Amino acid sequence: MPDLHYQSAHDILELFRSGDLSPMEHLESLIEQIEAHDPVINAVVDRRYDEARAEARSAEQRYLGKGDSPRPLEGICIAAKEEHPMVGRSWQQGSLPLVDEVAKYDHPIIERIQNAGGIIHIRTATPEFSCAGFTHSKLWGVTRNPWNPEFAPGGSSGGSGAALAAGYAPLATGSDIGGSIRIPASFCGVVGFKPPFGRVPGLAPYHLDQYCHDGPLARTVSDCGLLQNVIAGPHWRDIVSLRDPPQIPRDTTTIEGVRIGLCVTLGDWPVDADVVANTNTVAEALRRAGAEVEEVVLPWTVDRFWQAAKAHFGAIFGPGIAEIEHQHGDALNDYTRDFVSTVKTEMTFYEGLVEETALWDPLGRLFEDIDVLLCPTIATNGLVAGKSYVDEVVVINGRPMPSHIMAMMTVPFNLFSRCPVLSVPSGMATNGVPTGVQVVGRTYEDVSAFQVAAAIEVAGFGFGSPDWRPPLNP
Repeated sequence: MPDLHYQSAHDILELFRSGDLSPMEHLESLIEQIEAHDPVINAVVDRRYDEARAEARSAEQRYLGKGDSPRPLEGICIAAKEEHPMVGRSWQQGSLPLVDEVAKYDHPIIERIQNAGGIIHIRTATPEFSCAGFTHSKLWGVTRNPWNPEFAPGGSSGGSGAALAAGYAPLATGSDIGGSIRIPASFCGVVGFKPPFGRVPGLAPYHLDQYCHDGPLARTVSDCGLLQNVIAGPHWRDIVSLRDPPQIPRDTTTIEGVRIGLCVTLGDWPVDADVVANTNTVAEALRRAGAEVEEVVLPWTVDRFWQAAKAHFGAIFGPGIAEIEHQHGDALNDYTRDFVSTVKTEMTFYEGLVEETALWDPLGRLFEDIDVLLCPTIATNGLVAGKSYVDEVVVINGRPMPSHIMAMMTVPFNLFSRCPVLSVPSGMATNGVPTGVQVVGRTYEDVSAFQVAAAIEVAGFGFGSPDWRPPLNP
């Protein structure tokens, strides 16, 4: 079957049910793709091939009517972010000090994927402790973008984004504390969903951090919804996990009359010309599809978001990493140590909350008049693979950014954590790296965000188009 490793999860499930494809054939096609291309891309840090083959054979029996009925993800291969612990397997988190760490329990979304019949055949690379918008580490080396290996796939779920783009799996898991699902989704030309806070269960202690979200990545919007439907909902490990999650429909509905606010700069963000052009192209496609798209202005500044984010990271995420830095020092990566020092700020956590409230007010008011906000995912057209941006800053349109993470236009929606946000492809930059847009829904209105994201895909953006494929060379 041609292009088998780029089939959507929904199509693969239909082929399983019809008997035209077996779970073992699906798995072996992906293994062949991984072994051909990962020496260059370096997205995979743990291979579960033997276990996956046994699980695929079991799935085949279910489709043959022997034993229990097939489950929602029966036989589908899924790339799991290594940050998500899997009992009995390594849990290194890209860090040399944790090289011998073995997980004692499953992350809730790992548990749910396996209970739904999904097969985790690979686990994917992250930066150390998932604290960067790129993916490389002393432990695992440099992960590269399948579209242009000179550039990074983003981070921290960079291995998952690269794996999807390279045809290693139709679905993947990610986590997002400052854009870590949406950044690799944008740079790798795939789809990523940051669920609203509490929608998908997490693990202690960061499940209590409102900036933190676990969620799905996929090559298509409907596949992203498929995985989201499996992993959402309450779990006993997570006190903030919400009951009664909405089901994301597979079939798209019309966006006729949907009110979309277009904000290309989110205040004073400098934005690369390719990103601006591609965002406007998406907006025009939505107008043609019947949406009411109007440009809106938000009175925000990069510096205000960075100061508020530092107050938050400096109170929670930074101290968590600092405990390990205190013990292991130079064994940590340069960007990890830089993160710990950078997020130290004189603004207190309380003052940060006051600032977050002030920043939310104009968007909260705007959502009285619009259904979703449309903006770029990332302001720059790429980060160089292997570069830490510790001694060299990211410059956009001649303006130095206060941190490489603020080249990402994702951070505001970690502050506004109850908003569902999808990143979907918007086109290609001149350097061969994909660009993306964020579809930001009103608080806990997940389905509306998926509805608009699906309309963008139907208009011809991303892997819904058969010519949207990276130029891979073994």
